[in-house]
Amino acid sequence: MREVLLLCWRDSGHPQGGGSERYLERVGEQLAERGVRVTLRTARYPGAAKRERAGGLEISRAGGRFTVYPRALAAIMAGRFGLGPLRGLRPDAVIDTQNGIPFFARIAGAAPVVVLVHHGHREQWPVAGRLVGRIGWWIESRLSPRVHRHSQYLTVSLPSAEELALLGVDRSRIAVVRNGIDPVPGRTPIGGPAVRAAAPRLVVLSRLVPHKQIEDAFAVTAALRAHIPELHLDVIGGGWWADNLRNHARQLGIAEAVTFHGHVDEARKHELLARAWVHLLPSRKEGWGLAVVEAAQHGVATVGYRHSRGLTDSVVDGVTGVLVDDVAGLTAAVGELLTDHGARAVMGEKARARAQEFSWEQTGYGVHRVLTAAMRGEYVTGLVTGRTDAS
Repeated sequence: MREVLLLCWRDSGHPQGGGSERYLERVGEQLAERGVRVTLRTARYPGAAKRERAGGLEISRAGGRFTVYPRALAAIMAGRFGLGPLRGLRPDAVIDTQNGIPFFARIAGAAPVVVLVHHGHREQWPVAGRLVGRIGWWIESRLSPRVHRHSQYLTVSLPSAEELALLGVDRSRIAVVRNGIDPVPGRTPIGGPAVRAAAPRLVVLSRLVPHKQIEDAFAVTAALRAHIPELHLDVIGGGWWADNLRNHARQLGIAEAVTFHGHVDEARKHELLARAWVHLLPSRKEGWGLAVVEAAQHGVATVGYRHSRGLTDSVVDGVTGVLVDDVAGLTAAVGELLTDHGARAVMGEKARARAQEFSWEQTGYGVHRVLTAAMRGEYVTGLVTGRTDAS
């Protein structure tokens, strides 16, 4: 494998970038370490360069939320004729990231396409508006499976693989390669008795957008403060929904009990996770939930929703965290962990042990295996773990 093209509607530096973007970039870095030339084509945003090299990836940016798609296709086609920002690029394989809708790269290029899907977006499309939502869901659920009926699919969890199968994607073409995890930055305290906050502290690590349902974490905080008045909630992350959340916290009368940290660097993020008692992830939908494992690195268990699907893979219910069905269950589970110090400590240590099972190196080996099979016209199916001879 000489060259690979990665397509994604945004990169991790984008104001709305998150775990799915980090997954693709870490995979690209792993491929680059193996001597593969990796190009990432994505959207441009204020302050971002049109072209740059970072982490071994050559990044090309153009277009916005919607125009990133046609502009990427145009760049791919122009590149085949030695024109434009992707001139000279002759990828052996393409990873087409479907964040609701794909780029349909197979229309513009000759290389085999692997469609990367973190999770289905059926529950999220309504936020885009009635018309756009209906069109988006039709593309995701009808058009894309039809256009990619002979393509390899790649996803990050077993529940997401099941979702794809329900949309008509043949299970024999769905490979699952789970997320890796970045190491805790050097000199950053690791969560434990010595660094844990003295007073009960909850943490949410998430983009601030509607489907993440941060309001449910506020409801938990408001309810539990009735008998745990010193309880505090740290919200790590930013997003366009932030002002609505601040207003909601004020309406609940807990503004002084919630700290919005916004976007922070890696060291600060881990400092906040290390002092937390419990991590909440009340998202409506997750493909995997990278924040689950990041919190687990500090011995912090996660409480989240079973219906988010992806958390049923990243959280071992009752062992490394707790999965519930509604806000009442979320409140009860968090309350029990806050008051039962022994159970919280045991669950946190089990979460820490499981976090050690994941690495970006393993993820990179898995995706490399999927790509090389696609180049041979073969499919990889099921869960791909660790290093294999096929890698």
